[in-house]
Amino acid sequence: MVATIVVLVVIAAVIAASLFQSVRIVGQGTVAVIERFGRYTRTLTPGLRILMPVVDRVRAIIDVREQVVPFPPQPVITQDNLTVSIDTVIYFQVTDARAAVYQITNYIQAIEQLTVTTLRNIVGGMDLERTLTSRDYINNELRGVLDQVTGNWGIRVSRVELKAVEPPASIQDSMEKQMRADRDRRAAILSAEGFKQSQILTAEGEKQAAVLRAEGEAKARALQAEGEAAAIRKVFEAIHEGNADSQVMAYQYLQQLPKIASGDSNKLWIIPSEFGKALENVGGALGRFGMPGVPAAEPVAANGNVLAPTAEAPPKAPAPRQDRPPRQRGTSSPADDVFFNQDDD
Repeated sequence: MVATIVVLVVIAAVIAASLFQSVRIVGQGTVAVIERFGRYTRTLTPGLRILMPVVDRVRAIIDVREQVVPFPPQPVITQDNLTVSIDTVIYFQVTDARAAVYQITNYIQAIEQLTVTTLRNIVGGMDLERTLTSRDYINNELRGVLDQVTGNWGIRVSRVELKAVEPPASIQDSMEKQMRADRDRRAAILSAEGFKQSQILTAEGEKQAAVLRAEGEAKARALQAEGEAAAIRKVFEAIHEGNADSQVMAYQYLQQLPKIASGDSNKLWIIPSEFGKALENVGGALGRFGMPGVPAAEPVAANGNVLAPTAEAPPKAPAPRQDRPPRQRGTSSPADDVFFNQDDD
């Protein structure tokens, strides 16, 4: 009796374990490869799935999401025999779980080795300068080769990136010196060009300023000359319209004489020969008006000669000055001009 109960309990436990193993839950983003009697039968998609006890088993659970695998730096020799260290990152996705399980043992390791060998083939045909400046070209070539080969493994390579391309330290130092020298050269060229342009612009500005200044001065002089000409014409017209006599002209002439001697630098000034005629005309005018102390002027003809005195007013010769001989009447030679020193006055 006891033995029968034990056997029934064991059978029940085995059945329960089998039922438990036959029920599988496949998570989202994964698939399960199922074998029956050691042979592939089907691939389970996400959800609750029932397996046949003892007969079916799960061979592998494959992640079908896109995966990112970084690979360690790999030494690669360029065409000009320089060793560079290149880090790569692969983006791939399993599209066929059956091929990924049965066509390759370890697809991650296979992708890494394939990346290294393909990268060495591509970079080996390029020099260092092109390697450093042709990352897009290397990425596209590497992706094309990997995608073609890994397609048989049920894997699709979506993207390949070079994280870093590091040349040797000595090459980096030489490159930095070269770049620094090139920057200094370009800076010197730009500075020289800027100085040249500034000098050209300054010269052009000075030229234009001088031209404008000269034009302004010319216009100012022309306007001033026109103004003076207009003033002279007005004065000339006023004189002719007023019919001014010689006494008025002589008085105006005497008023202009002080302006001749004005100025701090005028130590010596010249009295023109016409100064005597002007004094005679002014004196004659004052004598006609009967001002006391002023002798009547002798009548003078238009040519400057003294007219004969009349019986009513006998002519009186003015007393000659003591410091110079008397000047003859009717002469207007410049030799008769008299010089006076203002310091003596």
